[in-house]
Amino acid sequence: MSKNRSSVSEAQSYKEIGEFWDTHDLADYWDKTESVEFEIDIQSEVTYYAVDKELSAKIQAIAKRRGVSADTLLNLWLQEKLEEQKG
Repeated sequence: MSKNRSSVSEAQSYKEIGEFWDTHDLADYWDKTESVEFEIDIQSEVTYYAVDKELSAKIQAIAKRRGVSADTLLNLWLQEKLEEQKG
């Protein structure tokens, strides 16, 4: 990272940059910033699976109680289950 050293913090690593901004306020350095433009190409894939109607209703109710979407809850549960299967 030494070639692309952070110009404001003069840090030598991402860790040092993080430590700098943990203790400094951007408002104090605003005049040292410059505008930049960049493009982000986010590609995601959605796959649909059939779920029994009653099971879906239970999933939605649990997700609502936990304050997350049913999609998020299902992804978390599936990740946990897949981790169990590794071992």
